[in-house]
Amino acid sequence: MAHRSKAMDDFFANMPNPDAMFQSWWPFLIAGGAGTLYGFRQWIRGPKCIGGAKLHNKTVIITGANGGIGREIAMNLANRGGKIVLACRNETEGKKTAEEIRKETENMDVYFMKLDLNSFQSVRDFVSRFKKKEKELHILINNAGVMMCPQETTEDGFDVQFQTNYLGHFLLTELLLDMLKESAPSRIINVTASAQNLGDIDFEDINREQKGYSPGEAYAQSKMAVALHTFQLAKRLKDTKVTCNVVNPGICNTDVYRHLPLKSKKFIRISFGPFVWMLMKYAEDGAQMAIYCATTDEVAEVSGKYFKECKEAEIDGKCIDPMLQEQLYQASLKWIKGATQAVEDGAAGGEKEKEKKAQKKEPKSDSKMERVGI
Repeated sequence: MAHRSKAMDDFFANMPNPDAMFQSWWPFLIAGGAGTLYGFRQWIRGPKCIGGAKLHNKTVIITGANGGIGREIAMNLANRGGKIVLACRNETEGKKTAEEIRKETENMDVYFMKLDLNSFQSVRDFVSRFKKKEKELHILINNAGVMMCPQETTEDGFDVQFQTNYLGHFLLTELLLDMLKESAPSRIINVTASAQNLGDIDFEDINREQKGYSPGEAYAQSKMAVALHTFQLAKRLKDTKVTCNVVNPGICNTDVYRHLPLKSKKFIRISFGPFVWMLMKYAEDGAQMAIYCATTDEVAEVSGKYFKECKEAEIDGKCIDPMLQEQLYQASLKWIKGATQAVEDGAAGGEKEKEKKAQKKEPKSDSKMERVGI
């Protein structure tokens, strides 16, 4: 009995101190918590495009490539050896970004060309200059976009969001189709957003002015138009070696949100900073979808599909309605033709007005010269 009591005493005596044991678990708890947060963060960031082809002797146009997702796409494709054209509106930032990419990738075939999607004339000028400079085009990435900005009308008479996100890219793509076909196999990648599922094309009021302008509705309309155009164009290109797909980069912490309170209001920006960091992707993460569709062999012959998280995803609703796709295509041709004609008429009217003013001035000038004996 005494022996048993001694053994029991020894057992309890050798047990770890509960306080010490609890304290010793803190490193494990911290490590476990940090690991969980890191794992969740990596899951939010999404998959990366591993592999993909080199792009030596391939020419690529990327719109809106002076920052955000576009810059990351350009950086990645430049590292693969492609000739990269940064098609941007901001000349200062565009040239600066091109220089930075050249230095970082040691690829000297990276350059800026001015393109303002808010001007059909600028789009036409860009295409004209590009075709004089380059003989081939293998990849066109329509990435540029704006989100929920204040109501504004372009020089062509369209809502800024609709023309920047869709109509400008529509014209750009249509004008480059001949070159893409001649350079085939080639690829077109359009960038959309989840807002496409909330969109509705109002053909009678495309600028959404009659019922009161809503930045959110205008944005959703423009992104839905991007998806509709992608699927319609893919059908038209069926018998060619030009593919056309649409990608959703997800919610990325870029300057595209500059018009939202999350970015524009300092207090909200600081207060929600940790949540933004945790729940939003980096620009590099959002670029992976376009990189995947531009470089991988598994999608080389895939066309008319929607990609998210580096894989094909289902898309439903109005975006897959073939009648709506065709209706938007025909309407887009009319809108661009009408806007172009209006601009040309305006320019012609301006020239005529100048001529009239000049003619009115000439007699006065002559009479004055006669009076002074010249």
